[in-house]
This record gives sequence, structure tokens and C-alpha cells, in this order.
Amino acid sequence: MVPRANTLGILYKNNHILLEEIVGKHSRGTGFYYRPIGGTIQFGERSSETIKREFHEELAAEVEIKNYITCLENIFKIEESIGHEITQVYEVAFTDSALYRKDCFQVIEGNRITYAKWISIDELTEGRKLLYPEELIGFL
Repeated sequence: MVPRANTLGILYKNNHILLEEIVGKHSRGTGFYYRPIGGTIQFGERSSETIKREFHEELAAEVEIKNYITCLENIFKIEESIGHEITQVYEVAFTDSALYRKDCFQVIEGNRITYAKWISIDELTEGRKLLYPEELIGFL
């Protein structure tokens, strides 16, 4: 196995960020957790291009990059499987300001459908909602 190169986009609205709500197994057990929109960087694709493509594919929304935040190395274990991601993180913004009025977005990734919601940063920093990768908390 090799690390997976991916990218995530942080999109702010007031004291909230847009996160995909997922239910399933994670490094702390099973249940709800939250993750920014993003995905795997394709060979020959820059991470800045990936984040735009992922928002288009998953939310049918266009974004612009506001700022590069950081690169995280996320190593985690779910049951007996080890995961390893090298993650480029960007602050992004919707190009269509009307999208900020939506409360919920359908996220389509292959056959899987989930939803992205505006989650309070306080809920994340206080541990009431679980954010992955966990290291992102320090950059919000």
C-alpha cells in the first residue's frame, strides 16, 4: 500500500463550515462523523484542480480557491486496516453566492449519496461533532 494523495476544501459561512455528514466505521468506532468536501488527486492533476473538480462532481457547484491552508499527513486505523493520506487543504468559496443560502447539499460520489451541511465550528472544537482528519481542528 502507498499513501493516498487527496485534497479537501474548507468553505466558511459565518462561524460554520460545510461538511459532508457520514455514518459508518471510523477510527473511534461507528457512528456519525464529518469531513470536508474533497477527494483523490488524479495522476497529472494539481491539487488545486482536484478541489474544483470534486466540488463540481459531488455538489454540482463551482468554487474558487481563496487560500492554501496546509498539508496534513493523516495516518489512521479503522478496525484492523491502516489508512494513510497526504492531504492538501484549501479555503474555497462558492462562485455563486446564492449557494450560501442553502442549508443542505446532496453529495453524490459514485453510487453513494450523503449530505453536506453547515456545521458550527464550536461543535467541532468542543468535540460535540467528530471531524476527520482530526488535525484540521487546529486550522479552523
